[in-house]
Amino acid sequence: MATQVKVPTLGESVTEATVGQWLKKPGDAVKADEPIVSLETDKVAVDVPSPVAGTLGDIIAKEGDTVNVGALLATVNEGAAAAPAAKAEAAAPAPAASAPAPADDEDGGNLTLSPAVRRMVLEHGLDPSKIKGTGKDGRLTKDDVTAAVAAGNAKASGDVAPAAAAPAASPSGPSRAQERVKMTRLRQTVAKRLKEAQNTAALLTTFNDVDMTAVIEARNKYKDLFEKKHGVRLGFMGFFTKAVTMALKDIPGVNAQIDGDEIVYNDFADISVAVSAPNGLVVPVIRNAESLSVAEIEKTIGAFGKKAKDGSMTMEDMKGGTFTISNGGVFGSLMSTPIINPPQSAVLGLHRIEDRPVVRDGQVVVRPMMYLALSYDHRLIDGREAVTFLVAVKNAIEDPTRLLIDL
Repeated sequence: MATQVKVPTLGESVTEATVGQWLKKPGDAVKADEPIVSLETDKVAVDVPSPVAGTLGDIIAKEGDTVNVGALLATVNEGAAAAPAAKAEAAAPAPAASAPAPADDEDGGNLTLSPAVRRMVLEHGLDPSKIKGTGKDGRLTKDDVTAAVAAGNAKASGDVAPAAAAPAASPSGPSRAQERVKMTRLRQTVAKRLKEAQNTAALLTTFNDVDMTAVIEARNKYKDLFEKKHGVRLGFMGFFTKAVTMALKDIPGVNAQIDGDEIVYNDFADISVAVSAPNGLVVPVIRNAESLSVAEIEKTIGAFGKKAKDGSMTMEDMKGGTFTISNGGVFGSLMSTPIINPPQSAVLGLHRIEDRPVVRDGQVVVRPMMYLALSYDHRLIDGREAVTFLVAVKNAIEDPTRLLIDL
């Protein structure tokens, strides 16, 4: 008996998705609740599981197709035995590139690799069965392949064809090859929303710098005890998030948003934080951050980081948000002018910490300094409010005791 696999409910106001990648081929054995296809929505990738155990039957929606909620994706032949390999291969859609099939894989040589990971495996001539996957359900990630390349212990056996060498430069000069890759639905949505923000909001950015000496000293002094007690590393985001929530209480307009001809003031602080994921940055939300301790904030961020890495981030994780913190410093950014995330009215950009000469008590000294950038919608937030907010964050970071006594 064939069971239909349909596009599940994707979340509030999300009605369609793009078929990202089929994780199984027709004829492959599947377990109940095992992911068989990945869908890309405006905000996140969603794995669709098989409703029953059996073998994958007909694939109705091809990779790249746009599908609505409730649309038929494929069928699963319940309880059927796996089809012969030749028949399965004939019915399967041709992959973009094939990875070396391991002889000792427990799934019969069928490893599920994303296109990016598959390309890296081929380029380096690796056997994916020799690499330990750290992604969701043990899947290989690009970081896993990079680590295997560095270790040099996952080379494919001699009977596996090596990756094709890069074409040699022509006598007339270097290669000018081009590659066209369709934008993912997530990237299309990001581009659309950021352009809308530029077209709608009166964007302005104000800057300040902050001396990180006190926070660095506190972190170095307590990081080991903190991790032992709370099971998570003590980073700088916990301090900044707490400082931001305190500043938002004093300057509520920065935490507000425009709705038509009305201003909506929020008496809670749902802080959006940018987290790196395999497919790009995602922005989950720390809800009611104003009521959380630094430890609770760090635990929440740590959980988001793990979900982003293994691909289990949900749309509910990223829904809403009243203010955003973007930390470009982890990538080495010295200064930027971040763009707000509508309908939010402001975003705080953090940057790299570097030693710079500053004047303290009439003396030139070297201090670990960071530039802060607050981009805001000038329709709602005046310059005085923006500067006051930024100074409040600066003061709290330079004197972390303020975070304890709410100053």
